[in-house]
Amino acid sequence: MLKMSLRTHSKTLATLAVGVVVGGAVAGGGLALADNRVPRTDRQITNMTNEVSDIKAYYGDTVDAQGEHWPSPTGNYAKQVAGIEKDAEKYLQRQARDDRGQRKAIVLDVDDTSLSTYNYELETTFVYNPVSNAQYIATKTMPAVFGMNALATWAQQQGYTVFFITGRPESQRASTAANLAAVGFPAADASHLYLKNAATPPAYLPCGATCTTIQYKSGTRAHIEDLGYKIVADFGDQNSDLSGGHAGQTYKLPNPMYYLP
Repeated sequence: MLKMSLRTHSKTLATLAVGVVVGGAVAGGGLALADNRVPRTDRQITNMTNEVSDIKAYYGDTVDAQGEHWPSPTGNYAKQVAGIEKDAEKYLQRQARDDRGQRKAIVLDVDDTSLSTYNYELETTFVYNPVSNAQYIATKTMPAVFGMNALATWAQQQGYTVFFITGRPESQRASTAANLAAVGFPAADASHLYLKNAATPPAYLPCGATCTTIQYKSGTRAHIEDLGYKIVADFGDQNSDLSGGHAGQTYKLPNPMYYLP
């Protein structure tokens, strides 16, 4: 998931996102929604308080002694994720039998595919800020998205190489790798963890520092293929994580908290 200065949240939050700075300009003049529709009346907009309450109920919001918020392992979010993982495991198991002798791989996005940003979203009231986000990543350990660490570890045991492709900046490599390791994911070393490097983009991305999320992620998957791997499955919480080809089956994890083109 590519973290950007403008994160288009669910419809209500996107409509209210006035004053978010994008490239030095202030966004929000037209109050455009994620799907480019502009409401004509307030009745077309879900009340923000109700929407946040719905998100918390879906995740099964629980609060610990330190006041931090966590999804419930018995909530509807966890149940939905478990169903997706069950389907993916069946597919990967079948492909492991059919593709013997090939260098097989799976690709995982990081934020809200591998690691849950739910507590950060609640702390910031769903308003992304690159400074607060970088501080959070540097100082806290995000939990694994329910079951994804187990699925990735199981896939590795079946002969799959696990790659991570994230829109987090290169400066967050150490924190990202440490967090993934701390919650039980396969090793995310320099050969298996791809972060966005705006300063010195890799030669295999013709778009360089101007890549869209789709160009960056699909181009990186193409690079992994060029290394000799067959990407059997690609996992992401945004459609932009999964678009652009260079993967077999794609699995979209639920994320009602924000939208990234």
